[in-house]
Amino acid sequence: MTPPSIPAAVWIWAAFDPVLIGLALWLGWRADQAGKIVIAALAALGVSLIAAWIITALGLPWIAPLSRSGPMLLPVRTVAALVWSSVGYAARHVSRR
Repeated sequence: MTPPSIPAAVWIWAAFDPVLIGLALWLGWRADQAGKIVIAALAALGVSLIAAWIITALGLPWIAPLSRSGPMLLPVRTVAALVWSSVGYAARHVSRR
């Protein structure tokens, strides 16, 4: 039995999920301590996974679809959530100066 082969382009697109980006940036912006970046990233990850699952279940096209038989691409989505929430946190602190 061989593992499924997933093209690299699919892995990259999982990091650019619009729901993930928007929510992670907003929650990162709202974080008042650096430690809350992780909490913001986890919340954005959870909501984006649910949104992607619902959108895919409705049959609508999505950047990184999520289905029962397809991959979740959690490593990429998790790192992307951390990066995007960190960008939001940093942007707020840069704009305050």
